[in-house]
Amino acid sequence: MSKVEKFNIYLIGVGGQGIGLLSEVIIRACDYAGYPVRGVDTHGLAQRGGTVISHIRIGQGVYSPIIQEGRADLVAALERNEALRGLNNLKDGGTLVYYNAMWQPLSTRLGKSKKLEEHVISDECNLRNIREIKVFREYLEDSRMQNVVLLSEIEKHKLIPGVEAEHYKAALKDLIAGKVLEKNLEVFISR
Repeated sequence: MSKVEKFNIYLIGVGGQGIGLLSEVIIRACDYAGYPVRGVDTHGLAQRGGTVISHIRIGQGVYSPIIQEGRADLVAALERNEALRGLNNLKDGGTLVYYNAMWQPLSTRLGKSKKLEEHVISDECNLRNIREIKVFREYLEDSRMQNVVLLSEIEKHKLIPGVEAEHYKAALKDLIAGKVLEKNLEVFISR
């Protein structure tokens, strides 16, 4: 198992996308991997489609769960607009992984702003030497499992050092049961 001194993970999405579950799975997986871990969720108007954020910090000497702006090693987002917003929290040279779908903000639906084009995110990533990983699963049976698709990509690319597939699976088993667990594990292991 590869250990890191400190590693900061910033999760961002829209209320209803499952950021809370994703955060808890990652926290537990890091714990199973033997890391000291701290985490905290912050919720905007989550029930109304507002931004939901989770801070996760792992490693020795981590006392506060809050990640300072521009200090995240990894930003994981469940929506394109939130991915762009999350870039403010990512350090230059870090990694952005996001589910490449859009929940259009109210201003876009009202015609006051334009739809966010993918190249805007890519251009910013190129400018700051950020590794960009776009995720999308076309035939996903249940859109509520986009968070597990993102988790699967985090594991596939080994984006959290020292955390392996068995750690994520154990965490999922802690938090979900029955048929829902079976379906989520299916999504997690299929690529």
